[in-house]
Amino acid sequence: MQFKQHGVQCVSPSGLHRMAYTEWGARDNPRVLICVHGLTRNGRDFDALAQALATEYRVVCPDVVGRGQSSRLRAPSAYGIAQYVADMVTLIARLDVGSVHWLGTSMGGLIGMALASQDGTPIHRLILNDVGPVITTESLERIATYVGTDPTWATFDEALAYVKVISAPFGQLDEVQWRHLTEYSIGQRSDGRWGFLYDPLIAAPFKAAFSGEPIDLWPVYERIHCPTLVLRGAESDLLTREVWQQMGERGPRARLAEIPGVGHAPMFLSDDQIAIARDFLLAP
Repeated sequence: MQFKQHGVQCVSPSGLHRMAYTEWGARDNPRVLICVHGLTRNGRDFDALAQALATEYRVVCPDVVGRGQSSRLRAPSAYGIAQYVADMVTLIARLDVGSVHWLGTSMGGLIGMALASQDGTPIHRLILNDVGPVITTESLERIATYVGTDPTWATFDEALAYVKVISAPFGQLDEVQWRHLTEYSIGQRSDGRWGFLYDPLIAAPFKAAFSGEPIDLWPVYERIHCPTLVLRGAESDLLTREVWQQMGERGPRARLAEIPGVGHAPMFLSDDQIAIARDFLLAP
């Protein structure tokens, strides 16, 4: 199953920008799944999941603005959930569908929560992957140590080694999986060195807003009414077990699943993780 690459023009207060996305499956399939990645990642993270579900869904995996093959914003202060939600509404309009299913990892889950909480939301089924209405101080401090630092490497293998270190919470991945995640998150620059394919300035509003306190989004979560699954890495420092369990009792009373041996976050590169998503999304 092959994918196609597309782009959609979106707007921010500082002007127009292009959001790239990959699309799998039949374009006339009315059943659409949108998969949205984490803070510094990109839509190619979902290749294995998209390939597995492409006979059931039209699977669309955007690169959030400032990441992957998408444009960078002229005004970095606009990098935030409000802009990302607006871009996703534009994307859904481009797809010309009235409703979608949504799988969001970390930041992609926060975007999904924000959109799913709106009156008239197009999201009719929601998977939150290792993210919830409380973002811990510990995880915010960990993210702040690397996001926006813009390291470079002389070789691809040096970059691969670095990705393995900072992404160790993804769990036990094989060499092919690590190379895939690295290949689509870095690029070779004009000086021949390798660097990440994201705008380092995505970190500016993130760091400016970080006060040392956890982020509380319970009012947003409790406005969600669609069927919801919350997947948690058993060793996650971002979604605590206590918050995860409360998500099964509050708001949409989410179905809960946990992945042993994984921190932040499960990457849907293995058959067992893909099966959890498939079973929930395709349930009657």
